[in-house]
Amino acid sequence: MSKSKNKTEKKSSKGKKPEEVVKKVEDVILKIAIEIAKHGEGALFVIGEKVPYSHLLKHRIKRISVFETGSEKLLKGLAVIDGAIIIDPKGTLIDYGVLIKKTSPFLGFGTRHAAAITASKNGNISILVSEEERKVKVFKNGKYILQIDALQKNVVKRISTISQLLESAGAGVIGTVGAATLVPALGITLIPGIIVFGGSYYAIRALFDTGGKK
Repeated sequence: MSKSKNKTEKKSSKGKKPEEVVKKVEDVILKIAIEIAKHGEGALFVIGEKVPYSHLLKHRIKRISVFETGSEKLLKGLAVIDGAIIIDPKGTLIDYGVLIKKTSPFLGFGTRHAAAITASKNGNISILVSEEERKVKVFKNGKYILQIDALQKNVVKRISTISQLLESAGAGVIGTVGAATLVPALGITLIPGIIVFGGSYYAIRALFDTGGKK
């Protein structure tokens, strides 16, 4: 890794609390996921630790940071390969093209949804890109948290607010619903293109308003 890349990574996490670093990682991955969805391709990113997986193909992995220059292009390329991408909470690429273990079939949805639900357990976050719907779906602790319409105008400008919502889900501000409720009508739509599941309208509204002022 070059000195300039090391500086980029250190600058992104220097002096920040772990939860703040995770939020920055989520910002980067959500942006990439939305771009992939716009092009009608599928992908699965998992941010966290202790993810049960095996390799679909043997390969060597160079552990880079998502904050490094050029990492966005690389991650986009790796994401459309069969299998999931694993990223640790500090933003380091751990592996790619992997098969999530111990998944169970989910009626009406493909293997990628099942993998996303399983991988999101133990405090992890799964960011799934649906090529058919051109939507980004986010899971945390085995629950469906929110859905983003990648084709909605200016939705990428709300990424910071979205990642704030994800951290709020972990803190209990937003309650999570069972993974079986993969029906948009059950969620709360506060701004075009983003549906939040399982939370209080007023709590979520406050988070969106706060995020919009930043």
